[in-house]
Amino acid sequence: MEFWQEANRKNQCLRSEYSVNSLLLFPTTMDERPHIHATYNEVHTIIKESAAKISQSFKPDVLIAIGGGGFFPARVLRTFFKDPLTKKNIPIRAIGLSLYEPLVDTSAEKIGTEIIRTQWLGADGIKSLLGRKALIVDEIDDSRTTLQYALSELQKDIELQLLDLPESEREANRTEFAVFVVHNKSKPKVGILPPNVPYFAGAEVGNVWLEYPWEALDIEEHDRLAAQDRLKSQEPSNP
Repeated sequence: MEFWQEANRKNQCLRSEYSVNSLLLFPTTMDERPHIHATYNEVHTIIKESAAKISQSFKPDVLIAIGGGGFFPARVLRTFFKDPLTKKNIPIRAIGLSLYEPLVDTSAEKIGTEIIRTQWLGADGIKSLLGRKALIVDEIDDSRTTLQYALSELQKDIELQLLDLPESEREANRTEFAVFVVHNKSKPKVGILPPNVPYFAGAEVGNVWLEYPWEALDIEEHDRLAAQDRLKSQEPSNP
C-alpha cells in the first residue's frame, strides 16, 4: 500500500509540469502517461485491507463483477467475505461492459465514448438480487463512466422487477448497492455515482496507465517491470 501512496504523491508532482484542461490531468496521448505494473501480490493485499474496511459499514451478500477487470478482484474479495462460522461463500454475478476494448462490430468512434454490453444478467439473475446488499466490483475507476452505467442500469432492472411485487413488499426487497474498485484515479470524473451509494477504493493513484498482471502475456517480464517501478518510486523527486 505504501508504494501506491508514494506513486500517487509523485504523480501529483509530475502533474504540475503539464498544462491541465477540464478533464485530463496528463497529456491526451496514452503513451505519454507513466506506466505502472501492479502485481498479483499487491492487488491481493489491497483487496484484503479493503475487505476489512468494507465489512465495517457494508456487508455484501452478493458480488457483481464487471468483466473482465473485476473478475479477479471479486474472486479475492469473496475469500475475505466468507462466513467464518458456516464457511459459506457469497455468490458472484458477472456482467460484461466494454468502453476501451476493440470488439467485433465496434467502430473506432465508439471506443472510449460508448459503453458496449457484452454480458448482462437475465430476469432470474436480477430477481436473485432483490432484497440483497450487492457490491459492484471493478479493477479501476478511471472516468467513472462504466461504474455509473453499471449501477444505473442494474437499478433500473431492479425497479422493473419490484413492480411485479405487491406495493407493500417493494421497499423491503429493494437492492442496496455499493461500489468497490482496486484503484481510483485521482482525476475529474465524467460519470457520477449517487451520494447514497457507498464507494470504496483500495488505493488512490494519479492519471497513470496501470498494467494489471491478468493482462500480461509474460508474467515474469511483467513482474520484472513491476520491480523496476518500485525502484523508481524510491528515487528522490526533483525539487
